[in-house]
Parts: sequence; C-alpha cells; structure tokens
Amino acid sequence: MVRLDRIYTKTGDGGRTRLATGEEAPKFALRVAAYGSVDETNAAIGIARLHADPAMDVVLAAIQNDLFDLGADLATPQREAPLPFEALRVLDSQVERLEAEIDRINADLAPLASFVLPAGTALACHLHLARTICRRAEREIAALAASPGEAVSAASLRYINRLSDLLFVAARAANVAVGDVLWVPGQQR
Repeated sequence: MVRLDRIYTKTGDGGRTRLATGEEAPKFALRVAAYGSVDETNAAIGIARLHADPAMDVVLAAIQNDLFDLGADLATPQREAPLPFEALRVLDSQVERLEAEIDRINADLAPLASFVLPAGTALACHLHLARTICRRAEREIAALAASPGEAVSAASLRYINRLSDLLFVAARAANVAVGDVLWVPGQQR
C-alpha cells in the first residue's frame, strides 16, 4: 500500500521529478507527459461519474483504478537491470475486460450513419471530453514507445486504445434517450 506522509517535497521546484525507479526526469519529458495525460483522463472520468447511473459508475470506477495502474506502469520504465521491487504493469486481462464492456455496451446501440458530435446529455459530454483526453494520452504513450531507449508494455498501449473506444460507446449509450448528435457535413455553409 502507498503511504504519503508529506504532500510537498520541493524536488519539483527545479522542473524535475522522480520516476518510480528513483531516476530523475524533467517534468516536460515525454514519459511524464504521458502519465500526466493518463491522470487527466482519470480526473475527467471522475467528473463523468457524477452523472452516471449505478451500472456505468461501477465500470468507470474500475477504469479509474486501472488508470492508476497504467500511470504506475508508465512511471516505472522497463530497464535491463532488475528493479529492487516488482513493478506494477497493466495486464492483458485488463484490456480484455475493457473489450468485454465495449461489446456489452455496443450490443444495444444502433449502427452509426454519421460521425457523432461530442454533445447530448451531461454524461455523454463528460465521457466525450474524457475520450479526447484519453486519445492525447494514447498519442503520447505511442510516441514514448517509439522513442529510442524507451519501452512501453504492449498491454499499456492496447489498454489506452481500448479505453477511448469504451468511452465513445459509453457516451453513445448515455445519449440513447436523446439520440446520437450526428455531424451533418457542410450544414452551416
């Protein structure tokens, strides 16, 4: 279990932070940006939960916990030398759980005839916002994975990709009562 006795350490005052391995990194490093965007996704999901029914709240609560796992995974770079502790890594089973939820939610939705605008109910809007933040996290994680000397677990990249899909279908489900808000190309010309 994590124990935090002090909230501020002053180590970040110079623009640097420590990864879970104890290594120092600049706060603008791609790895730090990636897990920062994961944290931002998590906060956006927390706001969405304010509007969720109990069943969706359970799904989103599990995702929030997973996102802390993902942040821990990203904050612990994979290195050749063994770590003095067991690193927390995202597992394929977490990705598979997301896929099962996507399939379950999507089964009740009508096929799409157009792109969906990020609008509708309060829950749908918050889920769409979380989805766009999640997509940024995905781009940053993918960039980190493609960077020389950096490694990201394949399960982490799959998880963040599936999460944006889940947030999309969950937003559509949140709009079932009002209908999808569809893009009409060229409507305002």
